[in-house]
Amino acid sequence: YQRRVHGEAPQGEQPKTPAMSSPRALEELRALDKKRKLIQSTVLAHKHMVAGLAEELESVNNQMAAILATEPRDSVIQQHFEVNTGMQQQTVCAGQSQPEPLRLLVLDPYLKPWESTILFRHEHFNQIRSKLEQAEHGLEAFSRGYQTMGLVRTEGGFTFREWAPLAQSLSLVGDFNGWNQEAHRCTVDSFGVWSTTIPDLPNGSPAIQHNQRYKVALTTRDGSCVQRIPAWAQYSVQETDSVQFNARLWRPPTAYTWQHPRVPRPASLLIYEAHVGLASELERVGTYNEFTERVLPHIAELGYTAVQFMAIMEHSFYGSFGYHVTNFFAVSSRCGTPDDFRALVDRAHGLGLYVIIDVVHSHASNNTMDGLNQFDGSDHQYFHEGSRGRHDLWDSRLFNYASWEVLRFLLSNLRFWVEEYRVDGFRFDGVTSMIYNHHGIGTGFSGNYNEYYGEHSQVDLEALTYLKLANHMMHSLYPNCITIAEEVSGMPGLCRPVAEGGVGFDYRMGMAVPDLYIKLLKEIKDEDWNMGHIAHTLINRRRTENTVAYCECHDQCLVGDKTIAFWLMDAEMYVNMSVLSPLTPVMSRGLALHKMFRLLTIAMGGEAYLNFMGNEFGHPEWVDFPRHGNNFSYKYARRQWGLIKDPLLRYKFLNEFDHAMICACKSTGWLATPPDQEYMSCAHEDDKVIVFERGNMVFLLNFHASKSFADYRVGVRMAGSYRLLLSTDSARFDGHSLIDESVQYLAREEPYQNRPCSMLVYLPSRVGLALIRV
Repeated sequence: YQRRVHGEAPQGEQPKTPAMSSPRALEELRALDKKRKLIQSTVLAHKHMVAGLAEELESVNNQMAAILATEPRDSVIQQHFEVNTGMQQQTVCAGQSQPEPLRLLVLDPYLKPWESTILFRHEHFNQIRSKLEQAEHGLEAFSRGYQTMGLVRTEGGFTFREWAPLAQSLSLVGDFNGWNQEAHRCTVDSFGVWSTTIPDLPNGSPAIQHNQRYKVALTTRDGSCVQRIPAWAQYSVQETDSVQFNARLWRPPTAYTWQHPRVPRPASLLIYEAHVGLASELERVGTYNEFTERVLPHIAELGYTAVQFMAIMEHSFYGSFGYHVTNFFAVSSRCGTPDDFRALVDRAHGLGLYVIIDVVHSHASNNTMDGLNQFDGSDHQYFHEGSRGRHDLWDSRLFNYASWEVLRFLLSNLRFWVEEYRVDGFRFDGVTSMIYNHHGIGTGFSGNYNEYYGEHSQVDLEALTYLKLANHMMHSLYPNCITIAEEVSGMPGLCRPVAEGGVGFDYRMGMAVPDLYIKLLKEIKDEDWNMGHIAHTLINRRRTENTVAYCECHDQCLVGDKTIAFWLMDAEMYVNMSVLSPLTPVMSRGLALHKMFRLLTIAMGGEAYLNFMGNEFGHPEWVDFPRHGNNFSYKYARRQWGLIKDPLLRYKFLNEFDHAMICACKSTGWLATPPDQEYMSCAHEDDKVIVFERGNMVFLLNFHASKSFADYRVGVRMAGSYRLLLSTDSARFDGHSLIDESVQYLAREEPYQNRPCSMLVYLPSRVGLALIRV
């Protein structure tokens, strides 16, 4: 950790407070820096052009060689060609030293006008990676900070290290030394890293015992004495009689023994999004152990291949949904211990579930008592200084990704969760906020490439480079790892490999689809739904970049909004969800559309699918964390699992449909269908019908409120027999059972709707069908 790219301070010299800069000098430097970047991008563009010409020259040379191969070896023309070959080879060799064309530019020719910007950003990543190689022996070594920073067990005791460059003094205090600031004072090196050792007791036992509390006590520049939870603390617990958290040493006498190996990367990524604290049926915070015993089997039985956990990293404010992280290396203690979470991950792997956790590297809690904010007394240790370091809407702090130690902290954080807890992948929260200096606030994105690469795009180069480093590192060290971006702007290349010029994510969240459904239900009458707009929203994505499709996630359930089921059926869910009650028009419509939305989304919306905990069975109402405004009630901060266990309630039918849909998707593998085998042949406005082909599957959805169609002609790619794989109208899903599920449909070579073949299908009102070619 003592290697730096900006040179070393003299041995023993304390970090100094920077002097105020001259406004005139700052203005001149900014102008020169802008000119320097323009020159760099121009140079890169010309290098790329030379490489392209070299390739073309080599191609011409090969064509000439093929023609001359028919000529006699001793002919004049052969001799002439051989004389010129040397010059050609020299030119080609010179060209080969230049970079190959980035594949991102090949995949999307419309990016050509912004080639210089894309190359500049890619070169910036390469420069930072090169500096890491030189100064830190590469990303692999650099990202192991958790093995040396914080409180670490070593032979004969513990070592403690903490980066606090502007602290004037720093001590390790805790139960083990009576909270005595003089007992274990730290010394500081030239890089602002404080350290001390805590030798074992004379009898050989550790001086710090399992579960003992500890903190750092430091003096800031203004002379204030404060206590902080160490930034690299791996366990932090709130005191029962206080709002305050303390770090605790988690080192039980017997270390956790893993029972199950990691699972392979799923062929079909079917994600069950969950929040452990909300998973309790009682009005309290749920635990890891309860989730392991009660919820994991439910997820596995439904057929999902992955579970995605929210709010795992410690956050002192429960109501933040886990997005105001205070301790990045600590598992949330309100749900249990580190070993409880290990057991949860272990059991998930035993059930064949891939484990993803939310990682919040876009911002951090502004809590100064428990978190990173003003850790060493300054406002710019981990974060940008001034307004750039604050997110006005989220009331949180924004990381400085240009800082060497911030990069070490964040990259090590990813490695830590993979190595220590065997997490398989990550969903990166708030990526849009990260990669733009405007953070997406008051900004709309139309998809115009100028918004991503133009002069006024406001892309944060350091943040973009950090994400490239993170993805490059994770995929290089852990090829099985999946990374998902919560990103709304649609930046091209976000989900292409870093080597191609992309940012390196595997998937992005398809955030437009849930917004579409809520808008339809809140603002537009059923008869006015535009089929073309609905279908376009579902398929409007970059086809060379993977998308996670979903109807609703946790965002749509928060207070102020409602679940789709509650938008559809509202108060009638309280009185008419019983099978003993008549199926009212509201309930009939609600149950039908709930199933149809899900089938439409998983069929057309992306290359992966996500469902938030409980929404598969139409969980009523919304999510509201305990707070002053609701008298700190947990009534809406739980999941009512008993609803699907009651045989007299209709929730079980929605749950069974979700199970059948997930299993059908997994068994056929339609999410992996190549884009050239997908085709929307029909989005009929009068009939309110959407027809979509995906591989050997055909999906038909009739959203009309009253019209049913006998012998509805449907265009398809392949002739042959098709059988019914899934019907939203099946009796086992509480449908009207209007379709004979044993019937097979014969597609003949009769062109229709720009397809070479067609078949006739009975398509009742508000019914969705999935047919598979036999």
